[in-house]
Amino acid sequence: MLNRHLIDLADSSVEDWNEITRLAGDIAKHPGYYSSACHGKILATLFYEPSTRTQMSFQTAMLKLGGSVIGFDDPNNSSVAKGESLKDTIRVVSGYADIIAMRHPSAGSAKAASLYSRVPIINAGDGGHLHPTQTLTDLVTLRGEKGRFDNLCIGLCGDLRNGRTVHSLIKAMCRFHGNRFILISTPHLRVPPYIIRIIEESGCPYKEVDSLAEAMPELDVLYMTRIQRERFLSAEEYLAQKGVYVLDKEKMALAKDDLIVLHPLPRVDEISVDVDDDPRMKFFEQTEYGLYARMALILKMLEDEKYIDPQPKDQGHSCSNPRCITRQEFYIPRVFRKVGDHEICDYCEE
Repeated sequence: MLNRHLIDLADSSVEDWNEITRLAGDIAKHPGYYSSACHGKILATLFYEPSTRTQMSFQTAMLKLGGSVIGFDDPNNSSVAKGESLKDTIRVVSGYADIIAMRHPSAGSAKAASLYSRVPIINAGDGGHLHPTQTLTDLVTLRGEKGRFDNLCIGLCGDLRNGRTVHSLIKAMCRFHGNRFILISTPHLRVPPYIIRIIEESGCPYKEVDSLAEAMPELDVLYMTRIQRERFLSAEEYLAQKGVYVLDKEKMALAKDDLIVLHPLPRVDEISVDVDDDPRMKFFEQTEYGLYARMALILKMLEDEKYIDPQPKDQGHSCSNPRCITRQEFYIPRVFRKVGDHEICDYCEE
């Protein structure tokens, strides 16, 4: 890997992605060869938000590589409940572990953690911002099921505003030739402006629509997402969006024979159980691909020695995004970069 930490998959090269996805494929074929590759190494999983697949797949990945696991899955069972800062937690845990996978509700939290860690940080989801290891999972799945990353019509449906998996996948697929996007959502749940800007700068064609049925015949890949209750400010706002999109037999009848349907899970009601036996449904296979993706990632990221990144200089003004980590942990240096005529927060990209 060219980068010390995995905060945003877009910070790595396509060559890195190809290397990891090829390694994941080899691990799947020859798991015994890698069964002691991380003997004596420790992974810390710090999950400030609930998780099933991401947390358990990281833990399983390290155990299958011969390593050990520490961490927490509820901050109320740690010193976080006593008011410990993210900085102090990371400084302590990076003295115990060789690598850290962290999920946190605030956008930019993984990048902030990387400033204080002596070991590699893997972003396992930072609020509604990014989820790069899910995107690695998606890439490994595409390699296994489609055999390519380019010239695909990719539909993304559901909560595109808050869906960190959606944001990460779009950013990744913009790097490949010939891809185009159909963004299927209600007006309230459309992708954020910074993602649209990335698509437009890449030159990939895209369109925003509100009908899943109308999009189905065009798609090579459909990425379904749930409406995320935890990202809404009120129950009323959530209920107004819940159940708008449901993938069922009638819609699948409109699709190509070689369509593949992916989903980062958990599923709520956006994919009907009556299509589970359709061979085009690949979201359960996707979870197994995710195990091999994380095994490959851990191996690559443990190749480097320990160090702490240099601290950036605080630029003095505050991010306007209330969900940004810098609005929760005030000691973190506030850093911005120029993108066109705009100043973008280096942590949450808003």
